[in-house]
Amino acid sequence: YFQAMHQIISTGYWIINQVGKELKEFGITEPQYNVLRTLIEADEQPLTVQAIQEKMIQKNSNVSRIIDKLLDKGLVGRKECPSNRRKVDIVITESGKSLLKVLDKKILAFHHPMMQNLNEEELKTLTQLIIKFKS
Repeated sequence: YFQAMHQIISTGYWIINQVGKELKEFGITEPQYNVLRTLIEADEQPLTVQAIQEKMIQKNSNVSRIIDKLLDKGLVGRKECPSNRRKVDIVITESGKSLLKVLDKKILAFHHPMMQNLNEEELKTLTQLIIKFKS
């Protein structure tokens, strides 16, 4: 059990660190990339900071600070919520969408060699085992 846990945890950290290295040349961190992916997956719908936080891979990330850095880079925008003026909605900008297309290609290129290591059946089994473990 503990050997398996060690492999899962170390693999997760290794992937996050490698993705971070891939993004570094663009001045983007892995949590910033995660926020941009979350916003694009919202289908053009604005999200609150809290909604973004709930979808983050690393739940302990300081989402407000991450969003502020993305705002400074012009990759996201902030809009006052029409139904609640105290609430702020976050949207991805055209600039953010353009960068995300480039970043997605870079990340896919990173993952591609690993995707070749397991066949479809092995991937299904791995996914089922992870889901079973978490339940």
